[in-house]
Amino acid sequence: MRLLVLFLALAAAQGAERRVVTPPGAVRVGPYSPGILAGDYLYVSGQGAIDSSGRMPSGFEAQARLTLENVKTIVQTAGLTLEHVVYAQVYLIDMSKLAEFDRVWAGYFPANAPARATLGMARMPVNTPVEITVVAVRDLAHKKAVDGAVITHDRIFLSGVYGRGADPAAQAEDALARAEGVLRQAGASLANLVFVNPYLTDAMPMEVMNRVYARRFERGYAPARATIRVASLPHGASFEITGVAVRDLRDRRVVRPRNMAPSATASPCVFAADTLYCSAKSAFIPGPNSGIYASTVEHQVRQSLRNLLDGLEEAGLDFSHVVATNVYLDSIDEFAKMNATYATYFGAAPPTRTTVQPLAPAERPSMLEQISLIAVRRVSGLRNSGV
Repeated sequence: MRLLVLFLALAAAQGAERRVVTPPGAVRVGPYSPGILAGDYLYVSGQGAIDSSGRMPSGFEAQARLTLENVKTIVQTAGLTLEHVVYAQVYLIDMSKLAEFDRVWAGYFPANAPARATLGMARMPVNTPVEITVVAVRDLAHKKAVDGAVITHDRIFLSGVYGRGADPAAQAEDALARAEGVLRQAGASLANLVFVNPYLTDAMPMEVMNRVYARRFERGYAPARATIRVASLPHGASFEITGVAVRDLRDRRVVRPRNMAPSATASPCVFAADTLYCSAKSAFIPGPNSGIYASTVEHQVRQSLRNLLDGLEEAGLDFSHVVATNVYLDSIDEFAKMNATYATYFGAAPPTRTTVQPLAPAERPSMLEQISLIAVRRVSGLRNSGV
């Protein structure tokens, strides 16, 4: 019996270990891993319409198909199938191509499609017109789809929910109410959310969205959040919300560095069992007039990662535990500069990453980038137990 218990413990520890997934001939345009298996989930870097020789096909349908093939290759290299995919974010340069994309998508997910959020971007690396990132679950035994979400053994992945109505406040209220309805179908509530992406177009004032949003969450216990202004959203919406929730509230724990006051709109980081979701951070440095920013993207990336490290360290983690990041750049023209700085924070097996430019920069802003991350706490001390 003792040997059986130790064997199961060893298996659990190995399951929690991080493993890089790299298909033969994988094309990488930055310091990231194509895929990371960590615990019960596979995280896949944003994939674009570039083949193994670095070429992009002509025509949007072929480009969308190649992007999905690139995702499929990574998932299959990890020993899984597209049926294991539970969540996807789709980034499009031209939102008028959405119907065409949906037709291609349906060919890859004819049934049991993952939860999905679709966003309109200004630019993406190597000028790909579409980029897709996904999360897959190892075990299909508990995977279940409800209208607007996919449920796994321990989490709920919420599809993008759009607000309806001409008034911005009404749109925000509607989207949050509908998101709450989806979670209720899944046996949860907004309180179960650990991470959310509110996406806004210029038609949605940030202060209006925040005012509506804050009424839905207890101060100091809101989910981690990456709030991103985007070029467009499906169906002409000005607000969309998507995210991840835990099924059991006992798996949820807020992590807040001691020097940060509780917020009504976002927690710095939130645990979902052993997975830590951290809010997007910019290079904000406390100072006069609500803060100052360094003038270059290199310095800003350093400060953003320093700010993220505060949350990681408060949770007892560091950059070696990070499995996925999202980098939002003011300008893709600074992609190489960002990569050079970013690479110094991660070793030979960096996390997966998705990089996009959400908006066309009208003028040089003070905030040149934002970064959010996911980290997984590894079980230690069992691999060399001598079983």
